[in-house]
Amino acid sequence: MEVSLAVALAACAVAALALVVAVWLWRRQARMQSAQSLVRGSGRQDLLDFAVSLQARIDDLHRAVDEVATGLSRVDRRVDGSVTNTAVVRYDAYEGTGGQQSASMALLDSTRTGTVVTAIQGRDYARIYVKDLDRGRSSVPLSPEEQEAVERAMAR
Repeated sequence: MEVSLAVALAACAVAALALVVAVWLWRRQARMQSAQSLVRGSGRQDLLDFAVSLQARIDDLHRAVDEVATGLSRVDRRVDGSVTNTAVVRYDAYEGTGGQQSASMALLDSTRTGTVVTAIQGRDYARIYVKDLDRGRSSVPLSPEEQEAVERAMAR
């Protein structure tokens, strides 16, 4: 009888230990699920489903960023080709005329391509000259005032 009592007490001790371990594991799992719910939100899905949906959202975000980058590239090309740099230089083309009635105006894009318009005012006439520039080079030499207009336009 003493052996059966010892076996029964040992079984009770093992059962009590198993119960303590089971409660400890249950509480640990509850804490882990609570921590996961902070990441997952209020959904009832498991962590793997959450990771898959998160990857899908990241892929969508990458696609959206690529579309924005493509659009920005198109806008950059349009802006680079538009007249963005302008300057006007006023001067007296002839001595004794006064009032700086002559002017050179540069209308250029970001690559120094565009047009220089010069209006020369004399006492009894006015002349207008138009010179095209392609990357800062003109087929017709620029006057010092026209060159100054180009330099001022590109300095902005």
